[in-house]
Amino acid sequence: MKSLSQTPAVFPLKRGTAAALTLLALAGCAVGPDYKRPATALPQAYQENQATAESTAPVEAQWWTLFQDATLNDLVQQALANNTDMLTAVAKVEEADAVARQAGAALFPEIDLDANGNHSRASQMANNQVNNPVTKDTKVGLSTSFELDVWGRLRRAKENTLALSLASRYNQDTVKLSLAGLVTQYYLQLRALDAELAVTRDAIQTRETSLKITQAKLARGLVSPIDEQQAVGALAAAQVSQAQLVQQRAIAEHQLGVLTGKLDLKLAAGDLRQLPLPPLPPAGLPSSLLESRPDVRQAEENLVAANAKIGAVKATLFPKLTLTAGIGSESAALTNLFSSKAGTWALGLDILQPLFDAGLRSAQVAQVTAQQKQTAAGYVATLRTAFKEVNDALVTVRQTKEANTALETQVQATRKVQQLATVRYQAGYVAYLDVLDAQRTADDAAISYITNRQAQLQAAVDLFKALGGGWKDELIAKSEARPGKGS
Repeated sequence: MKSLSQTPAVFPLKRGTAAALTLLALAGCAVGPDYKRPATALPQAYQENQATAESTAPVEAQWWTLFQDATLNDLVQQALANNTDMLTAVAKVEEADAVARQAGAALFPEIDLDANGNHSRASQMANNQVNNPVTKDTKVGLSTSFELDVWGRLRRAKENTLALSLASRYNQDTVKLSLAGLVTQYYLQLRALDAELAVTRDAIQTRETSLKITQAKLARGLVSPIDEQQAVGALAAAQVSQAQLVQQRAIAEHQLGVLTGKLDLKLAAGDLRQLPLPPLPPAGLPSSLLESRPDVRQAEENLVAANAKIGAVKATLFPKLTLTAGIGSESAALTNLFSSKAGTWALGLDILQPLFDAGLRSAQVAQVTAQQKQTAAGYVATLRTAFKEVNDALVTVRQTKEANTALETQVQATRKVQQLATVRYQAGYVAYLDVLDAQRTADDAAISYITNRQAQLQAAVDLFKALGGGWKDELIAKSEARPGKGS
């Protein structure tokens, strides 16, 4: 029988190898739930997307260019470059990336260089006197520490920060989309005011002409002073409307200046009625395309981050293993610092296991689990809101299109009535009140047409925003081919 001293030295090595392999196997797993996208049960297609589209052409990300207005294109580009909200979003991306790099760095060992020299003299009047009161010591070495991520705490933390980094990028895209939409909205408002000003200026000219006709008829005794005062009042009312429209236009221009960072912005007059209606989406557009919206993507990445945080916090319930090591040289004489006998080394394993914390860590796990549930509910709410916004925009596009045709007919008819009433008044067949009614009706019809046209164009903007900036044929095909579509 062999004695213990005769036991082959290979057995301790095998036991150490087995322990290392066990740690490596454990390091391949991570506690906490793996991410799974929540079920949303959205309809496969939008309720209001039933009519045949005018165009099925793909819409590019820079959807505002479809209005074919160089001024609008320039305003949007300036806003994307200079707007403070956009600059803040970019800085948030940089911050999130830095945090993600920090989390990734924790997965690697930290190596430090430590060098120091010490020259000291001890007191010879103390109780513990030494033979040589003057001592010298010089040290130099490398030290390292490395946490063994057995339970996946560091990996879950990295997963969390990477998801938040992606969320910050989607937030940047959301800000970009919202900013482009806001600039386009105010630009459409400004051009609508330009169109209303054009109608009002025509109305002022018409009323000035009517006033001259009335005054001429009054001089010949053909009408009463009441007709003249009605004409004066109608002219004054049109002039008041003009002043109010000029004020509103200036305010819209100022707002565009803030959005673009050009506080001295001045825009020449234009006309909303000259802007084309962009392409409409193809009929049967799948609702799953909402997944491409940046705010939906951001909400999902926040959910991924919250899910990973559960694992990171749950891992604190288990032992924390840290390897430490060091190598270097130490000598009283600097000349002997790197000699063979001056070498030092150390190797250690630190195990930290919480034994009692009065339920602190368990409560922290419960906290982050509840936060994950809140984030999941927020993700579903974001999807539902997005679905509603698309339906709202689609129904507005359709109804304003139908109203546009009727309003065009109304504008033509009321203008013709106005012309006939003016001719008949000059001939003495009708009272001036009939002319005023015809003028007001014609002006109201023109303003209604402009208002509806603005709503029609704004609905297209809202649709672009609701769909995440546009739609593409390849995205539609990919959505239709996705397994479990509509589930």
